[in-house]
Amino acid sequence: MNRPILIAIILYLCLFNGAFASFKIDKLTHSLENIEYIEKTDFRSESVNTRVRFIVIHYTSSNWEQSLKILTKADYEVSSHYLIPESFDESYKEDDLFVYKIVDENDRAWHAGESSWQGRSHINDQSIGIELVNNSECYYQPNNKKLNYKENYICSFYDYDPKQIQLLIKAIKPMLERHDEIKPTHIIGHSDIAPNRKYDPGPRFPWYTLYQNGIGAWYDKETVDKYWRQFTTTKMPSTIDIQCALRKYGYKVDLTGIEDEQTYSVVRAFHYHFQSWNNKGDIDVGTVSTLWALLEKYRPDVLDNNSKIACLED
Repeated sequence: MNRPILIAIILYLCLFNGAFASFKIDKLTHSLENIEYIEKTDFRSESVNTRVRFIVIHYTSSNWEQSLKILTKADYEVSSHYLIPESFDESYKEDDLFVYKIVDENDRAWHAGESSWQGRSHINDQSIGIELVNNSECYYQPNNKKLNYKENYICSFYDYDPKQIQLLIKAIKPMLERHDEIKPTHIIGHSDIAPNRKYDPGPRFPWYTLYQNGIGAWYDKETVDKYWRQFTTTKMPSTIDIQCALRKYGYKVDLTGIEDEQTYSVVRAFHYHFQSWNNKGDIDVGTVSTLWALLEKYRPDVLDNNSKIACLED
C-alpha cells in the first residue's frame, strides 16, 4: 500500500476512535446526571458485630482543667471517649456535673496503649474509654536496683465522688444496649489490661457498686466461701494453675510456674478490682478462692467437676 494512503487511514482511525470514546463518556455522564441515587435498608445481614467489645475505666491523675487539656490537645497524643468531672474541683466552672463525650464511640480513642484482655490485644481498637477526674496517682522507679518489684512504686489513691459514679452508671447503661458484645467480664480497668504499667482506676474504685447496678462482673460470696473451705482443707492449686486461671479469666500472664514479677503485677491488678482491702499482689487462699468463684460464674467451661483447671498453653 502506498505510504501516504496508509498514514491517512491511521489518522482517520485515531480520530474516529477518539470521537467514539468521547461520545461514550458524554453518554455516561449524561446518564449519571439523570439517575437518582437511593440507598435502601430493607434487608440487613445477620453476619455483623459491633467494633466495641470492652469498656475501660481510668482515672486522670489531675484536675478537670488539666485532664481536659491532655485528652483533647493533639500534643499529648492521648484521648478517651468520655470524661466525667468530680465535685469540688475548683478548675471545673459549671454549676453541675455532666458527662462529656470528646470522641465518638464509633471512632478509636487513644486510651489503652499496649494492652491485652481475654486473648485480644490492641484494646483501643475494640473499646470505649472512660476517664474519671480523680487525683490518684502512682510513682515508680523501675530502674532503681535498690528496690525489688514489690517496692519500686508508691501510690496515693483517693475516693471517688459518689455523684461522679452515679453519672458513670447512667452513661454505661445505654452503652450496653448499643453494644451487645460487651459482656460483664468486658468491663474492666486500665490496670486489668496493662497490669505491668498501669494502676487505674485503683482500689478505691467501687466495682461492686457498678455490679449492683447491672454493670460488670462480681463473685458470689457463697461460692468464695465454698472454695475457701476446699482450699484450706485440701491442697491449694499450684502456681501454674493459678496463672492459668488468671489467663482464662482475661489477664495476660505467661505460664511460668513461679511467682515472678509479671504474676505479681497481674495479682495486684486482680486485687485492685476484686479485693481492694488486699492489694499487695501476693497470692493467698482468699485470692485463689475469689478467682475460682469468678471462673465458676463466668467461665464454667474451664473447670472440671473437681474444680480443676485444664492448664494448657493457649
